[in-house]
Formats: sequence, C-alpha cells, structure tokens
Amino acid sequence: MDDGTKWESGRRDRTMRFRVTAEEACEIETRAKSVGLTYSDYLRSAALNHRIRSVYDLKAVADLGRVNGDLGRVAGLLKLWLAEKRGQGARPIDVEKMMADFRTMQTELSAIMRAALK
Repeated sequence: MDDGTKWESGRRDRTMRFRVTAEEACEIETRAKSVGLTYSDYLRSAALNHRIRSVYDLKAVADLGRVNGDLGRVAGLLKLWLAEKRGQGARPIDVEKMMADFRTMQTELSAIMRAALK
C-alpha cells in the first residue's frame, strides 16, 4: 500500500509498541478491516495523517473566549455610561474611540481563536 507515508528510504525497519485495552485493540482491528488496511497501515495512516489537537491549544482558545466576553461586557458598560452620562467625565469622542478599539480587539481575538482551532 502506498498512502504517501512511506519514507524515501523505502524500508520500514522500526517497530513501535504501545499499550491498549482488549476493547481498544478490537476496535482498532475492526476499523482497519473495515477500510481494507492492515493493522500497521491503519495505525500509521492514523498517526501521520490526522492532526491531534493539543489540550493546551483548546484551553488557550477557551481562555481567549473568556477575555473576548470580558471585552464585550466592558464595551457594553462604556456604551451604557455614554448613553446615561453623555459628556460627563470624558469627551464623547474619546469614549467612541475606545469603543472602536474594543471592537477591533474583539475582532482580532476572534480571528486568533479561529486560527487556533484549524
């Protein structure tokens, strides 16, 4: 079978061992047979052709989501303040600029989160 994972040297001369439960071994064998691959070809293909997401990546995305939510809440409070106390404490133009900055930060955070999940 040539699935694009064979090294240029052409010879697979390493054996890898890892532990699985009886149920896991049975499931892996069943899946390999269902797609017409040997046990080795199936595991090699699964290991080399499928990106595994790090738990840390997902945690970082969740943290960014919380920060994004916090930015939204702060922007909402500023908007409320602007509506109720217009002209008091800060110039409306400064508050509007800050609101625009918050929106920009939220957009950037959302883009970072999407990129991390790809």
